[in-house]
Amino acid sequence: MPKMIVIGHRDGLDQALQRRGLEPFYIVQTPVNMPAGRRFKRVTDMENAQKILRAALYARLDDVAEVLTVHEMGVFGAAYVRQQMSLPGNTDSAATLYFRDKYLQKSKLPPQIKRARCRYASGDTSFADLAHDLGDTFVIKPATGAGALRTNIIRSPEEYARALKLFSGQSDVEIVAESFIDAPEVYIDGIWKNGDLRWSSISSNHISPLSAVQGGVLAAHVLDRRRHSTLFQQAETLARQALTGLNPPDCVFHLEAFTEESGLTFDECAIRLPGAPSPPSIN
Repeated sequence: MPKMIVIGHRDGLDQALQRRGLEPFYIVQTPVNMPAGRRFKRVTDMENAQKILRAALYARLDDVAEVLTVHEMGVFGAAYVRQQMSLPGNTDSAATLYFRDKYLQKSKLPPQIKRARCRYASGDTSFADLAHDLGDTFVIKPATGAGALRTNIIRSPEEYARALKLFSGQSDVEIVAESFIDAPEVYIDGIWKNGDLRWSSISSNHISPLSAVQGGVLAAHVLDRRRHSTLFQQAETLARQALTGLNPPDCVFHLEAFTEESGLTFDECAIRLPGAPSPPSIN
């Protein structure tokens, strides 16, 4: 049976691979509860491409068909492992990095795309310096974060000091600071192939991901293309411009944007399936 190296685990993906006659081998970040009978190796950091490759080589797999991930944290490692093991699919790990690092991504966007001002920050960067560059209210987040974890809106030196404690403080490229945009968010999920948008869907969050991380319930609904035709046109234009500038491989993507009176403002874009990890419900 052909084997699929899978970085990260989701139940739905596991079932889909089984239906297609593929045997998954999982590389997962600890701690994790795996289904019985699945082969896997654990690593401490899913972002660490060396650890991912070491785990894949240690497994001594034969008849490997591909490497797959549905987690943002796994896309760089997946591209790197494909390259090293001569497997099909995207092998450009450098291009993939522009869909993980928020500063690099915003810096590479075409100039006509409206976005937050963004810069790296560290423990040596003062609140006054960031407020001068970004405004009295700004946002601190991991440069390669996901799901709004360790993301905080900063309005004072005291809030800034508390936010910095969530990071190691030992890297100049660990944290980004962005100007704050106070507007609702929508997200565009789509398929990008041969340098163009092939399909898209738009959803609207009921609350922001940041509010969900702070205790709210994250929920969204899919918008009707006929009832929101102007928004769809704006979103597809934004997606085409952004992805053309970022030059991704053929992929699925998840692009988030703020809805302001002047139109859509780019937030960030990932090359992954839509949806966030959700804990199983208990009946």
